[in-house]
Amino acid sequence: MTTDTFTFDRSFPLSADRMFTLMTASEYREIWGAPDDNQTLEMLSSDFTIGGVERHRCGPKDNPEFEVTTRWYNIDAPATVTYTEQIEAGGMTLGMGLVTYTLADTDTGCDAAITVAVVSFVGPEMIAEFRAGWDGGLAKLDTLAAKEAS
Repeated sequence: MTTDTFTFDRSFPLSADRMFTLMTASEYREIWGAPDDNQTLEMLSSDFTIGGVERHRCGPKDNPEFEVTTRWYNIDAPATVTYTEQIEAGGMTLGMGLVTYTLADTDTGCDAAITVAVVSFVGPEMIAEFRAGWDGGLAKLDTLAAKEAS
């Protein structure tokens, strides 16, 4: 078992309220959740309530082999949200993440801190995959927020 925690700090040109929606609504998560254009995130079901569960598949567009189960624990719009993600492939749990978003309005939009605590059950390569997924996904979220602001 391998663990790590990373925090991503971002400033967005949109209000915390608007960013909260972009970051949590399933239709927007499908847009920015995959790390690059060769990957996909296909929402299967979503219940965005405290205790609610969301399920999606992700991975290469031609074979989205990973199944993700998200469970929402804290929803305090537009300030914070906390959820877990369990990632499986072939019936085996590969890793899990505990994710917290914190958003605060500024004069020019909002600041966000995204903290991801991860555990890999299959070795350090999965930690690198978690980080790469978040790096790519947040780059797409940056682009989406800039487009929404223009």
